Amino acid sequence: MKVLALDFGRARTGVAVSDPTGMIARPLCVVESAATGDGLARLAALIGEEQAERVVGMPLTLRGEHGEQATETERFVEALTDVISVPVVTYDERFTTDLAEQAPSDAPEDARAAAHLLSSYLTWTSGAGA
Repeated sequence: MKVLALDFGRARTGVAVSDPTGMIARPLCVVESAATGDGLARLAALIGEEQAERVVGMPLTLRGEHGEQATETERFVEALTDVISVPVVTYDERFTTDLAEQAPSDAPEDARAAAHLLSSYLTWTSGAGA
């Protein structure tokens, strides 16, 4: 199953995608202002281009609680589900930005953070038999 991950942020949202087997994550790009009409349209186009069958992402506070960013992300997820036909799964993405900062590459940091989120999710689902 091909999965697309979003590391949502007000200004910039990192995007990563798995390979068709759902085993390997790679940073894809950054979408500016993803919660706007233009941003949602860009994400819908990416999901279609990549033929993703699932989208994941959800920030929690360091204590694992839904904070202000998670509430904003929930509104974003609701808007996104209105413009796409694939399921959106909320998955704990704490520490992805920190991990991206520690592993520099040519890919944008937000996209690397999304790739860390996706790698974690893929590992979790493979262990859960999903």
